[in-house]
Formats: sequence, C-alpha cells, structure tokens
Amino acid sequence: MIVIQLNQRQQKIIEIVKENEPITSEQIASILNVTRATLRSDLAILTMTGILDARPKVGYFYAGINKLNLIGNDIKNKRVEDIMSVPVIAKKDESLYEVIVNMFLSDVGSIYIVDDEENLCGIVSRKDLLKATIGGADINKMPIGMIMTRTPNIITVEKEDNVVLVAKKIIEHEIDSIPVVESIDGNKCKVLGKISKTNITRLFLDIVDN
Repeated sequence: MIVIQLNQRQQKIIEIVKENEPITSEQIASILNVTRATLRSDLAILTMTGILDARPKVGYFYAGINKLNLIGNDIKNKRVEDIMSVPVIAKKDESLYEVIVNMFLSDVGSIYIVDDEENLCGIVSRKDLLKATIGGADINKMPIGMIMTRTPNIITVEKEDNVVLVAKKIIEHEIDSIPVVESIDGNKCKVLGKISKTNITRLFLDIVDN
C-alpha cells in the first residue's frame, strides 16, 4: 500500500490527539502554540484521509493509520480530470444582471470570466455581486469585468494535478471552487472545468462507500 507522507506538524498532531482524545482544535493549537487557522489544512487532511475522526462539539479522536493506507492509495491516484465538473462561464463585457441571473439559474458560487478569445481573465463570486449591488451599481449597464478578480490573482489547477493538492489549496485560500485550466501561450489559459468542495466531498464518499 502507498502511504501519504505526513509532515512533522501533522505527525505531532496525531500524537497529541492519541494522548488527549477527545481534544478540540483550540486545544491542539494551544499545545503547539499556533493559531487555529494554521492548523486548518493539516486537520482537514488528517480527517479526510481517515487518521482522525472529527465529532461536532466533542473534538478529534484518533482513528488509526490503517484507514490512511486503505483510503490514501485511492486518493493519491486521483487526478483533477477524474472528478472535475462543467464550469459556468461568462464574457467580461456581460452585465452584472446577466451574470447574476446566470449564477442563480446554474446554482453555483462562482462564475469564471473569459475574454473575447475565450481565455480566462477573471472570476466573480456571489460575494462580489452582492457588494456591487449594495454599492448602488447599475446592474444592467456595468460590465462584469469591472468587479471581477483578475488574473494573475486567481488560484488555478491543471487537469493532471493531484486531488489532495487541490483540496489543500481550497482550504488554505478559503474558496469554494478552482478553475481547471490549460496553459496556452505564456500567461493565457483556457478553462477546461472546475473543481469544488462538492467534487472532493463526493470523491471521498465514493471511496468510503466502495
């Protein structure tokens, strides 16, 4: 079996949980003298791979390394292209109104914005649209390109990337989804799909069920 390599802090967290279970994230952070935010990605990886068991309002329990061996091998072999879904895309000159309608009809949290050549140039979230409407913008006239987060300030992944890496990016950057892209001629890239918390959660459920 292939075992995912744990870093030094993750190994220390396991030892702390084994000795003090059940223990909360606040208590673990206090013992390690770090913030809860610092531990967020480590705890997510340890719970998703099955080493720790998290119980709401109780804390973390040690579940065992064997689960990591059984589940980790499947996870390590999964690539973004195996679980990515169809992205929702809009052109940068579309109005806020058009994008708002598109977002809610598609029931997504983010829409990827492309230029006239279909290259990724931005991303807009529900929060961005809410800020714009509260700010009094004319949603029928203002182009979405005025409020979008622009490249290169967008987190992206490629279809060959490992799912564990993507999960870590989503947690570290506190975002709902990441565009899957293919680099074209330098800094330009085409949107191939998206990978979200839902995609990753569905993967883990499928692996556990099987």
